[in-house]
Amino acid sequence: MATLCRPSVSVPEYVITMEETLELARSRHSDHPQLALALRLIENTGVRTRHIVQPIEETLKHPGFEERNKVYVAEAKTRVPAVVQRALDDAGVLTRDIDVIIYVSCTGFMMPSLTAWLINEMGFESTTRQLPIAQLGCAADGAAINRAHDFCTAYPEANALIVACEFCSLCYQPTDLGIGNLLSNGLFGDGIAAAVVRGRGGEGISLEHSGSYLIPKTEEWIMYDVRATGFHFQLDKRVPATMEPLAPALQDLAGLHGWDAADPDFYIVHAGGPRILDDLSKFLQVDPDAFRFSRATLTEYGNIASAVVLDALRRLFDEGGAHDRARGLLAGFGPGITAEMALGRWQRYAETA
Repeated sequence: MATLCRPSVSVPEYVITMEETLELARSRHSDHPQLALALRLIENTGVRTRHIVQPIEETLKHPGFEERNKVYVAEAKTRVPAVVQRALDDAGVLTRDIDVIIYVSCTGFMMPSLTAWLINEMGFESTTRQLPIAQLGCAADGAAINRAHDFCTAYPEANALIVACEFCSLCYQPTDLGIGNLLSNGLFGDGIAAAVVRGRGGEGISLEHSGSYLIPKTEEWIMYDVRATGFHFQLDKRVPATMEPLAPALQDLAGLHGWDAADPDFYIVHAGGPRILDDLSKFLQVDPDAFRFSRATLTEYGNIASAVVLDALRRLFDEGGAHDRARGLLAGFGPGITAEMALGRWQRYAETA
């Protein structure tokens, strides 16, 4: 059974607080007709601090998409290897033990993918398979976990490496002044995460069942408008209410596995915002504390896109993990509107069979 091991997570050194975010909004958009609403929405995110790859003075500039993407590439190459190495060490594997690298990111572009660079730079085998995922946004970490599970099910002796690299601050667009954009300016942060899924052995979540669900006719609710200036994030006001149709999808997946989605011992879900977590608590009828790991990520780092689920799982590890065979539910939510979901049990450390 494939086991999702302890994630390694890193956030950049530059920090912006909620108070600084609100003051920037007031000073830069003092004449915005809906400034008061935007400020209230930003405050209600519950985000206390976010980390960004450049000082705020540089972040607020827009030197053009070409220059920004150069920053993305340089920062990814500088920061990702150390995160990957910690994930390998925590899982008790070496680069030669990895059979596939799944790389997820929606905030910059490289071709060939960073996977090719990592294979060359860190000494992975030349036969290592590559699976870059670029267009699932915040759902991509859930998809990466599920594709790693699929791979290790097909090849039981194999190991998969998941890498999420998101520099959301490089997508800041100073000319986008819609309420959704102003809210996003106070919500998203930067972060890198990596984790190994071992086909045999390891400690973490022994993955048992997975599924996907797309809410019909919602593909324009979260999207990029790609222009000469780069990625322009579009966020529909209906997005915060998407847990009402997605909670039944979680229930259905759990039911197919003989579980009740209200019954797991732990939950690791994407924290797109506080409404997401509040509604999941309501519609699944579980204690709000069940989502404390996701809420802590949101509070301390903001929405770090495809790195959220891995960071929330890292916090469960930091708490000491769960009891052996504890049941867990994982879910990433993103554009589409898409849910990538998984069920598994906590497994204490086991040697490779």
